[in-house]
Amino acid sequence: MKAAELGLGLLSIGRTWGVSNVLPPDEVMAERLIETAFASGIRFFDTAPAYARSELILGRVLRRNPALAKDSLVATKMGEHWDERSQTSWVSHEREDLVRSLENSLSRLGRIDILQIHKASAANVGADAVLETLDHARTCDVRQFGVSVSDLETAELACKSGQYAFVQFAFNRQNEAMKPAFDLLAARGMRPIVNRPLAMGALANGEPASLAAAYKFVLEHMSSGVVLTGTSREAHLLQNVAAFQAAVRKSQ
Repeated sequence: MKAAELGLGLLSIGRTWGVSNVLPPDEVMAERLIETAFASGIRFFDTAPAYARSELILGRVLRRNPALAKDSLVATKMGEHWDERSQTSWVSHEREDLVRSLENSLSRLGRIDILQIHKASAANVGADAVLETLDHARTCDVRQFGVSVSDLETAELACKSGQYAFVQFAFNRQNEAMKPAFDLLAARGMRPIVNRPLAMGALANGEPASLAAAYKFVLEHMSSGVVLTGTSREAHLLQNVAAFQAAVRKSQ
């Protein structure tokens, strides 16, 4: 199984995010961020319709960069939707809404390598509407699926369903609630996708040693999977890449 790697979460290129409510960069800077991430060795890009313009920006970069498109994994989600007029998101796991979301994402991105259920819960992770949409996604050449969760019960149900290969959740020194999920996934040969490793910026004080320590804490709990940095600034991204690499070395 592939060792743990650093991925880029693209929420913050689409909408305000983080403990400091950082505004997203302009689209030129956002595109350059993705290209810099790829040049720095990142091959996993995580987006969602609820991240506003994020899918559109990633799709443009994929279309004009054949090497990046060929060698990257594109992960997106369905279940939380974006209303451009009100600039807010809304949640629905009804089949009609899920299928529309999937097809819109395919149009924006060109392809989907990993499709995740956004705002997954015990009530919807195995619901007929969700499973039927996964079947529809398979006819669209989507081959891998995951769930984005905030509680252990949903993670357990996702594992038992046999439908999913990935479970995404928040984990860091300030939030260890999902710690049992690592063993749960490892036992089934599934991979974690860890978001908020820096607690939405609360653990990122700019010091390389502090960044590396935050990543090392996460890596101590996983031998495989993806850790997402959510930065929207190129300089911060390069700091995170260096810190993650330092954490990997210390964890070996």
